Amino acid sequence: MIGVTELRAGTTYEEDGQFLVVISYEHIKMGRGSANIKVKVRNIKSGTIIEKGYTNGAKVQDVTVPKKEMQYLYKDDDAAYFMDPQTFEQVTIPLQLIPDEHMYLKEGESFTLSFLQGEPLSIQLPPKMTFKVAETSPGAKGNSATNVFKEATLENGLVTRVPLFINIGEFIKVDTRTGAYSEKAQS
Repeated sequence: MIGVTELRAGTTYEEDGQFLVVISYEHIKMGRGSANIKVKVRNIKSGTIIEKGYTNGAKVQDVTVPKKEMQYLYKDDDAAYFMDPQTFEQVTIPLQLIPDEHMYLKEGESFTLSFLQGEPLSIQLPPKMTFKVAETSPGAKGNSATNVFKEATLENGLVTRVPLFINIGEFIKVDTRTGAYSEKAQS
């Protein structure tokens, strides 16, 4: 058992026979009353996202989740496919389990996968990843006194806002937690 104050993004726990993964955690302290913990969780089996509230001091059943480094191969309309580089065993993850993460998968890159009872559960992305700009309006020099941005489509199909000086074919780093431009990258 773990206290609800230890729940952080990515933590897996069991409640009422359901396995839940924490997406976000919020600690709310109001005046003289006890603190409340609000978490947004994803049900692993159904993929539904719900918000749950707990009082400070409540406990939940923690679940041990083994992790393994695996290489991303490809994805189709329903699933993403990974391979263990040591055993060459392939693993399939339904896209409904990774609705946000699958946009950042790059062929040949390694990612950390979490497993629950032998079944793949989730993907841990690095905080920043490098992508090539596939489409954007022409760059402009100057006008750097203010933060002026334009839209750009990246090689993975993600649309984000980039500074005016970024051109087609250049590489940028994207924050995988928010999808926002982080910095210009070396090619």
